[in-house]
Amino acid sequence: MTELNTIISTFSTEEQQKFISYLAKKNKRNDTKNVALFKLLLKKEQNSNTICKTLYGSQKKDAYHALRKRLYESLIDFTANQSLQEENSTDMQIIKYILAAKSFLQQKHFKIAYKILDKAEKLAKAHDLFPFLNEIYNTQIQFAHAYPSVDIDSLSLKLKNNQKNSLLEDELNIVYAKIKTTLNSISYQAKVLDFQTILNNTLKAHKINLNAIISFKALYQLITISSISAFITKDYLKIEPFLISNYQSILANKNTEKQGYYHIQILYAIANTLFRNKKFKESLFYLDLMLQQMISHKRKYYNTFKLKYLLLKALNANYNNQQDLAIEILEPIIYKKHQDTEVLLDIHLSLLVFHFQKNNLKKAHNLLSKFNHSDQWYKEKAGIEWVIKKNLVEILLHIESQNINLAESKLRSFKRSYYPYLEDINQKRVITYLSFVEMYYKNPEQVTSEAFKNKVEHAFDWLETHKEDIFVISFYSWLKSKMNNEDLYKTTLKLITQAQQEFNDT
Repeated sequence: MTELNTIISTFSTEEQQKFISYLAKKNKRNDTKNVALFKLLLKKEQNSNTICKTLYGSQKKDAYHALRKRLYESLIDFTANQSLQEENSTDMQIIKYILAAKSFLQQKHFKIAYKILDKAEKLAKAHDLFPFLNEIYNTQIQFAHAYPSVDIDSLSLKLKNNQKNSLLEDELNIVYAKIKTTLNSISYQAKVLDFQTILNNTLKAHKINLNAIISFKALYQLITISSISAFITKDYLKIEPFLISNYQSILANKNTEKQGYYHIQILYAIANTLFRNKKFKESLFYLDLMLQQMISHKRKYYNTFKLKYLLLKALNANYNNQQDLAIEILEPIIYKKHQDTEVLLDIHLSLLVFHFQKNNLKKAHNLLSKFNHSDQWYKEKAGIEWVIKKNLVEILLHIESQNINLAESKLRSFKRSYYPYLEDINQKRVITYLSFVEMYYKNPEQVTSEAFKNKVEHAFDWLETHKEDIFVISFYSWLKSKMNNEDLYKTTLKLITQAQQEFNDT
């Protein structure tokens, strides 16, 4: 997909219409073909040669490429103008206040100037715009000698505190970038790293205090860093209190209308953590708050987060004994186009698992057949953990469908590709698990014996069920259902209920 197509694919229906109107107003000639090109590109059905012939009646490639270039520039201008009208309206207002105040200061109308700067300060503080606050305080200090009612000491203290906040935000941006790069190495490039040590050292080197919450953006970055730690260690219980307490703290001191994008990200992170901890009611509560934020601000962020919201809602339903609802949520969106490829892949795999757990093997195979890229491609798009899950589900599905030759082939391939990595990251439980899976399909009768059950019981380094990751429980449930000769989904729900009871008893 070209950059031109990529930009167009991000436009909502409303934005498409606005852009067509924008082009129509901009065009000074009636024979300009930019609107026609835009409409053809929206259809995504024709290649460049066909579009060129449709527009010009022949292959006028130079004219076509020039037209594409002009359309690309118009898309950039339109996007920038939209941002100025929406995203940066507050920034522009503050800039206007500062410029107006400086003009009045130069004319020695100090009272008017300082009153305007006070307005600018309130607006900048409400949105945690530290660079603007720095400019405001410096301007007030610069002319303080000419306006005796100004308290220079108070202004100096404000400036120093703002500089600390600004520095903290800068450092946090750097740490966030470094940690995200580390996650990319672990998840997408399959490198084996001591993440916890890297995290601690990075925070220490940049003197970041995890309790220093100064904005929704800062909280989002801290939550992301903490969530990465939980993702690597699978210890979501440890970060849950940190996420919720800090969110409640900043909620009490900040206007929830501000920084909507980061606010939604925070709510999603909390809801996801609660889901991973098997706290479905609480997770759905934060998902509802997330939806409220998504539909506010004129639904500005709705399309951006819609699929993540629906996926997490479906996961909560599936593991809370509402399997049909979970499938009903995901079925209509399974082939939707969206910029977030990783979420689309998660939706696809989740729906496959729901059908597998429901024993809809034909539907599960149909969904599996849609995964027609290489493991390397999926690794780049969704990370190595996703690829490992997909392979495990595929092996189990083939066994369940009595495709034993295919299961053996996939298992041999999995051993070659991923056993060294699993050993390096100390995830030998997966290897042990697959050894029992192999025992099962080679000799199904033995799986219900006490000897086999005891062997399984003593083979794993078990966590308490309430501390175990919900997706780990899902895979173990398949083996346990075979040992007890029970329905897979019922077995899964039993283990989830056991985990919830354990947590309530602690």
